[in-house]
Formats: sequence, structure tokens, C-alpha cells
Amino acid sequence: MKLKSAIFLFLYSTAAFAQQKDLVSYVNTLQGTNSSHELTRGNTYPTIALPFGMHTWSPQTGKNGDGWKYQYQKEHIRGFQQAHQCSSWTRDYAVFSFMPMTERLIVNENEREARFSHADEVAKPNYYKVRFANAISTEISPSERGAHLRFSYPEGKKSFLVLDGYIGMSGVHIYPEERKITGYVHNGEGFKKGFRNFFVAVFDQPFKSYGTWENRKNTVQDLAVTAEGEGKGAYLEFAAGAKVQVKVASSYISDEQAMLNLDTELGRDKTLEDTKAKAAGVWNKSLGKVLVEGGSEADKATFYSCFFRASLFSRKFYELGKGGKPYYFSPYDAKIHDGYMFTDTGFWDTFRAQFPLNTIVQPQMHGRYVHALLDAYQQCSWLPSWSFPSEAGSMIGNHAISLLADAWAKGIHTFDPELALKAYLHEAKNKGPWGPANGRDGWKEYDALGYVPYPKFREATAKTLEYAYDDFCGYQLAQMTGKPLYADTFSRPMYNYKNVYDPSTRFMRGRDAAGKWAPDFDPAEWGGPFTEGNAWHWQWSVFQDIRGLIRLMGGDANFTAKLDSVFSEPNRVNVGSYRGMIHEMTEMVMANMGQYAHGNQPTQHMAYLYTYAGQAWKTQFHTREIMSRLYNATENGYPGDEDQGQTSSWYVLSAMGIYSVTPGTDQYVLGSPVFRKVTMNLENGKKFIIKAPLNSSKNVYIKRATLNGKAFTHHYITHADIMKGGTLNLQMSDQPALKRGLAEADQPFSLTAAK
Repeated sequence: MKLKSAIFLFLYSTAAFAQQKDLVSYVNTLQGTNSSHELTRGNTYPTIALPFGMHTWSPQTGKNGDGWKYQYQKEHIRGFQQAHQCSSWTRDYAVFSFMPMTERLIVNENEREARFSHADEVAKPNYYKVRFANAISTEISPSERGAHLRFSYPEGKKSFLVLDGYIGMSGVHIYPEERKITGYVHNGEGFKKGFRNFFVAVFDQPFKSYGTWENRKNTVQDLAVTAEGEGKGAYLEFAAGAKVQVKVASSYISDEQAMLNLDTELGRDKTLEDTKAKAAGVWNKSLGKVLVEGGSEADKATFYSCFFRASLFSRKFYELGKGGKPYYFSPYDAKIHDGYMFTDTGFWDTFRAQFPLNTIVQPQMHGRYVHALLDAYQQCSWLPSWSFPSEAGSMIGNHAISLLADAWAKGIHTFDPELALKAYLHEAKNKGPWGPANGRDGWKEYDALGYVPYPKFREATAKTLEYAYDDFCGYQLAQMTGKPLYADTFSRPMYNYKNVYDPSTRFMRGRDAAGKWAPDFDPAEWGGPFTEGNAWHWQWSVFQDIRGLIRLMGGDANFTAKLDSVFSEPNRVNVGSYRGMIHEMTEMVMANMGQYAHGNQPTQHMAYLYTYAGQAWKTQFHTREIMSRLYNATENGYPGDEDQGQTSSWYVLSAMGIYSVTPGTDQYVLGSPVFRKVTMNLENGKKFIIKAPLNSSKNVYIKRATLNGKAFTHHYITHADIMKGGTLNLQMSDQPALKRGLAEADQPFSLTAAK
């Protein structure tokens, strides 16, 4: 009895520990920051933010306007920015920054920078601190639309603070008696007239001196209280050796709303510690939507660091009025609208895993999101594809329809499907005024030929494959909502992937308008008819019909042999139309997993495809291998660009043991969980638990499974299974279960039947 009691107490205390654990402590926001133009290990910055917050904050090592905001290898910081960037490959917008200094006022960004060491840096979601070599400390804790900052100056030293208006138009107004600065910034690209980011900063210490300055020639106007123009900013001097707290908030609507945001979010916080504690509570609740147990501490750090990154984009672009009602300044038509709006994501990346993850852990927000997609369509006549914050049309495909179909398939019915299908049909039959993913490049040829011809259109084969998947999503939404005319329209082109498959080489290839294959084919050649990859990578982008692809390639044996070859081929690179090594190539070579290039999106679902051809055990092996080799919680934590939560979401889902191979359906393909227990605390109050008590680094194979106590042979689980709550028990082994789940009913969704 004593032994049983001891075991019970141990199990109870372990469960209680998991429930009460400070999950924020596992997160390292420096994960992935050791990145550069030539090689990215995440392309991230140490984001200080709340989940999906409207604004974030970050230390700044790069020059104003440089997309490389923070790089781990740098030794100097020149400012602390309010930021919004979702990729270093695009410049930030609506930015301003603060920089403290001692002894003398220095406004020039190159001269005011201060040396720091990572040993003197704390980087958590709710709290960032750094102590410079000159003994100044800066601390930051976030709210959704603002932040609480504290600057601690060395005793007896003059204490200055510079507000930098960044690279565009800006205005500042200093109110010395109120210890306050208000103003606005307008920087970034592609904005509608009237776009401004209004800010207010309220200090807890009096100003000893003050003035304005401009960052073009770095001229200073002592005691001036207002300035407006290009790069205008402000400076303050405090008492020597001061410890200064400042509450900052911003609004895209008005000065008054900025002040309301500050009062609502930070007004009751007397000290930065108050804001820090509140932010920790918000993050612990958000991260606590998935509790993991039974893995190493390093695995937990990787999981929660990735879960943090998966919870940043898309960011909220709406604000709460005096009555708490949401409204927003639209980046699409420059008008004020009631309701919700979100921004800062590229669907080419995030339709694959980031948004499917949200359907599980953030269904209320996701319901608002898909409704807002159609609001954006009505405001600018196009569905967004890359919002930053207005439509840029970057990358390829029309993947808003994937989000809409996926939401509907999973019971999130917050939008008008008729309007969604109308919007998608318009997208599929026109080319918009912005980038290649705004409408369709080559849509007429795609309709007439069944593929986009190359070289008439760059990246044509990749576009064909992604258009076909999107057409499936249009078909799927139409089928689910009883819209037969739309279903008929998209029922044929969703099979167009077959038209760019060359049976003589057994690869997807570029094809001209006369039907001829592009000459001098090399499957290791990057670019040309492909987007950021080669034929080895794009072979598998048939999310909607993996069984059809298997048949096209000659059956299960040929299909799995080809998958095997991706991992076993030499990691040779033919730079092709890129004419030189780009970072994605370098990252593939460095990963040393053959032609597998997990650092970019086209292959991220690939390891799960073994399951469709009767070799689920290889899916289990490779997914665990990818997670253990290519991810960690350090500054080198990713195998390439993190990309607005997508690469992190891949890890989060895969570490839980599931993955969304075909968004637009209600299924998740099973993989191999990292942990012995995963508890999903769902918004509906229920729990879905995945137990794998014998799980280990060797026991990666699923031998048997039960769902809610009943034998379970499927290689997928449905969204409804998760939402109903329950327990999936996995018996793990170090030996593959070669005969488990071979029946047709056990196979994941595919347009073409398994047999």
C-alpha cells in the first residue's frame, strides 16, 4: 500500500507540476536570431510581445531601414524598436525607437550605439533586459498595443533618452509638464493615404531638458516642443543617474485611441513588474493550451519556444473603443470599420501548418480571422495573400481559399461561403495589380492548357501545382456548403497537377505552351519553373491527391523509393536561374539530409507522405529525425527561415504527433510525438490527450493505438475527434509495425481512392 501511495503521490505531483509550471521560463526568444543574408537559422528577432499583439518590441542591432533588425553575432545595440516585421526580407513599417545614453547627447544612430554581451541579456516573451557595457540597463515588458520600458542609468552620470522617428515622415510633440510625448510615424511601403501610427509615451520622471531633432543630418533643436517632417524625433534629459519608467502605446486610428490603449492596457500598472507579471500570465495561459510531459527539458524548451513563435502572426490590427467594441483603420481602403482585422502574414508559408494549428488552439480568433479575410476582399476587391499590412501579393498561389475551406471543414462557420467562393472565383480568373499571388499569373493559359506554361511565366510549374490545390479547396468548400455550380467549376482543374508530370523522368517539370518539356533537365536545378526549390522538392506538392500522385508515379513501391531518394541523394546544388547560392541552398547543404530542404516550405509535409503508401513507420522515423536534428531552442534553432510561425507550427504539430497534410479537410496525419503525454486544453473546456508512455528517442514507432479505449488503426485523426475530447493512447516501440493500418479505411484523405 505504501508503494502504491508513493506512486500515486508522485504521479499527482507530476501532473500538478505540469499544470502550474511557468511555461514562459522555457521560451528563449533568441531562438533563430543567429541569421544573415547568406545563412538563416530562423531569421527571427527577440520579440517582446503578447500573443498576436498589434505591436511588438525588439532591440535593434541593424541600421534604420535594414530588414536585419537584430543579429545575434552583432555586438552593439542602437535602439529599442516598436516593430511589426514578419520577415527580414521585407522592411518594417510604423516603427519608432528609443535609445538611452549617458554623459552626452548623441542622436546619430551609428555613433550612439552601445556595446553589449549576451551574458547580460534576458530574452523572454514577457520581459527583455540588457545591460550595456556603459552600465545602462534597459527593460521592456509588453501589452497588446504598447509596452512598459525602464531605463536605469549609472549613478551620478548624465541621463539622456532619444526617440528616433525612423526612416519616413514623423511628428513629435513634447509636453514637459505632463512628462509626455505624443506623435506619429509613417514609414513602410504600399500604404493608403492617411495611414499613420500614432503613439503616446508617458514618463514617471520629470524632464531636466528636452528638444527635437531630425535623423537626416542629425541636427538638434534644444527646447523645441514640436517637430514634423522626415525623420523627426525627440530627446529628453533626466536627473543624473535616474531610473526612468515609460509607458508607451500606439494606434492606427487616432491620438485619442492611442491614449485609450495606454490607459486600458497599462494604466493600472504602477511599475514594470506589474506589466511583466500580467504578460507572464497571458503567455502561460496561451502556452498552457498545450501541456507536454515526459520529454527532456531541452525538448520542452524547443517546443515552447516554437509555440511562442507560432503565436505571434498574424497580428491583431484592430483596437478596442471606449465601450470595448472592436474597430480598425483598414490598410485596404483607408477607412474606419467596425469589427476585427489581422495582418502580417504570407499565406504561401502559413496555410500549411500555422493556420491549421490555430483551428485547434485558437478557434475563436481563427473564426474572426476568416471573417476578416472577406472584409478585406470587400474593401480592396481581392483576397489577401501577403498582408504587410496591406496587400503585397508576394510569393505564389491563392491560399486564402485554403484558410476558408479548412475553417469550414473544422466547424468554424463564421463567414458567408457564397461570398468566399465568389471572391475565390474572381481570384482564379483574373490577375491583380500587385505581386504574382494577387490573382493569378498565367490564369488564361492555366485554364486553356491545364497548366501554366514555362518559360512564358516564371515559376510556372510551382504555380500550376499550387493553383490545382487551391482549386481543390474551392471545390471542397463548394461541396461542403451545397454550391454545385462552384463545385463543378473547380472539379476539373484540381487535377491539373497531372499535366506537369513527365513520366519519362518521373518528375514534375517545366512545360511550354506547345507541350514541350523544358530542355536540359536536372532535378537538382533550382529556380526556373520552381519557386525557391528544385524538382526534388516540388514533386510532392499535390496535397489534395497523394494517392493520385502515387498512381502517376507507378505505385507504392516507386513512390516510396522516390521519397527515400530525396533523403539519400547527394545534397548537390545546381543554382540554376538564381545564378548563385541563396540561403535556402546553403541551409539544405548544411542540414546534410540529401535533397530534403526543411528550411523552406515546399518539402515540409513530405515526410508524412510515406503513410499514404503503406509505410507509416518511415513517416514516424523521419519526422522524429527532422525534429531532433534540425530544431533546438538556441540562437541556431531553425534550419532556415522561421516564416511567420509556419516552421515553428510544423514543429509544434509534429511534436504533438499530428500534421495537417491537406488543409481544407478535417484530418491530421499521425506522426510520432516527442513527448510521453500531450494535453490539449481546448477552448470548449474539453481536453484531448495523446499518451505514449513508452516513448523515447529509440521508441519512435507506433505499434498499437487506442482512441478512448477502443482499438484505433487509422493513420489520421479528425478535428472532431480532438474537439470532442478524449485520449489517444499510442504504444511505442523501437521496431516498425509494418502491417498496422493497411486497410483502405485507415488511409488519410486523398481525392483518388486508396485502391
